Amino acid sequence: MDLFYVLVGTVVFAVGGPVLGCLLAGIDRKVTARMQGRVGPSLLQPYYDVRKLLEKDRVAVNSSEEVYVATALVFTLLAGGIFFSGGNLLLCVFVVTLSALFFIVAAWCTRSPYAEVGASRETLQVMAYEPMVLFMAIGYALGIASMTGFLSFDVRAAFYMPAPVILSNVLVFAGLLFVLTIKLRKSPFDLSYSHHAHQELVKGVTTEMSGRTLAMVEIMHWCENVLFLGWVGLFFIWNSAASILLALAVVAAVYFLEIWIDNNFARVKWQAMLKGAWVVALVAGVVNIGAFVVL
Repeated sequence: MDLFYVLVGTVVFAVGGPVLGCLLAGIDRKVTARMQGRVGPSLLQPYYDVRKLLEKDRVAVNSSEEVYVATALVFTLLAGGIFFSGGNLLLCVFVVTLSALFFIVAAWCTRSPYAEVGASRETLQVMAYEPMVLFMAIGYALGIASMTGFLSFDVRAAFYMPAPVILSNVLVFAGLLFVLTIKLRKSPFDLSYSHHAHQELVKGVTTEMSGRTLAMVEIMHWCENVLFLGWVGLFFIWNSAASILLALAVVAAVYFLEIWIDNNFARVKWQAMLKGAWVVALVAGVVNIGAFVVL
């Protein structure tokens, strides 16, 4: 039955994820424009951009590039299906990381110097955020165990808890917010691939991608945003209908914060990103999880 729910969740996420993600991207552009004193594009401009990409001819130096990107998109949709069907959070983390690895391989196979540097930076970003993301899953499971006595990574377990797991995972949640900026590809950590014009690597990891392939990358990015914000909301869910409203309010506030950070901080060097993310993971993750062991 779990497999059935995951398959259903994946299909639902494959339909709803891009729609919601497209709206989030449109809101991002609107809010960014207002912060910069501009009117900005329409809310549906990301959709128009992707539709135009789908209508263009694909030009690629390596035919396997599209296969790798399509595989990365499939794994992202599967990760979303696992999460939103109430499945295993740790498995969701592993699957979305696998998606990131296929995306990196897609850039490497083009043999473009710009894409290769972008792929190297993308790899560094995965190395930077992965420890904290794993601590997030472990902290969630320990938070469930502290209230029930049973260790569970299942997302659905949060809906049966008498209190949200944020109460015992404040440091883990703070660490998640830090690496979320990397996951959402926001400045100061948009080292490999940026949606803004200040990318000195042309378009970094997507330099050689065009047409349908680039459209799939955009759709994958939309779905990732929805999934990662879902991780944020999970910390505020418990056995109450009001918790869903609270989770949505927190997600909206966090997304606005990420947009504000993106528009107010200059890009850092990869060394600072890597060291910063690992220090945060060490302090927030190890201390918070160590507290579970001691208590």
